[in-house]
Amino acid sequence: MLQISNLSKTYPNGVQALKDVSLDISNGMFGLLGPNGAGKSSLMRTIATLQDADSGTITFNGIDVMTQKQELRKTLGYLPQEFGVYPKVSAEEMLHYIARLKGISNDSERKELVKALLEQVNLYNHRTKYLGGYSGGMKQRFGIAQALIGNPQLIIVDEPTAGLDPAERLRFNNLLSEIGENIVVILSTHIVDDVNELCNDMAIIAGGRVVQRGNPEGLLATFQNKIWSKRVAKDEVARYQTDYKLVLSKLSGGKMIIHIFSETDPGNGFAMEQATLEDIYFANIA
Repeated sequence: MLQISNLSKTYPNGVQALKDVSLDISNGMFGLLGPNGAGKSSLMRTIATLQDADSGTITFNGIDVMTQKQELRKTLGYLPQEFGVYPKVSAEEMLHYIARLKGISNDSERKELVKALLEQVNLYNHRTKYLGGYSGGMKQRFGIAQALIGNPQLIIVDEPTAGLDPAERLRFNNLLSEIGENIVVILSTHIVDDVNELCNDMAIIAGGRVVQRGNPEGLLATFQNKIWSKRVAKDEVARYQTDYKLVLSKLSGGKMIIHIFSETDPGNGFAMEQATLEDIYFANIA
């Protein structure tokens, strides 16, 4: 169990990235959803002991993350948003190096581990290729392989599928699903579909605060029969935004499709729409 209580962080430039954040996260895939600049990466970096909070506490399975950083790092796997690689080193060589750093000194044990990890992330046939020649998706899968060294009980992945093509995104998400059954995996992203497809628990963060929390099915149930849609001209969107609680608007066939939130039938040509996690997301970050 990861317990985050009343966490706040303000950077020297005056930006308050986290504002009294509290979350309890148990085993499984947990989605942290929010727009760029919402505070997701600040929260992930704080949990990963890469920066200190100004106030609040974090505990993981009895470890005080603030005061026992080395203990937490022993059980942590981390794939940051900006994940660099040594371009002239092969995946196999790099995993051996990282495994040595993590204390796996026995050659045969380390060889078996590296082989198993490369097979798990479907990179074994590319094990001797330089990392600089890997595609974006291959680099992300390599990032998961290095994060899994040492049998971590907490894995953090920050914006892992941003920039990946649909095929690589699917491969990466399937990999996350496999590893997220018996440990805590936190998926930090602004991509709604990733959370919808992978996570059984989630939170939405905006402006450094947790603005919504629950499992996707439960959150969707609270929005059913309350989302209404209509196709309007582009220059009409501003008026509808003034008159209704506009959730989202998107261009389709030269016109805008708008979704509004209303407890009752708003009339005026609106039709009831099946609520999606995208509706909940935009309703909470507006």
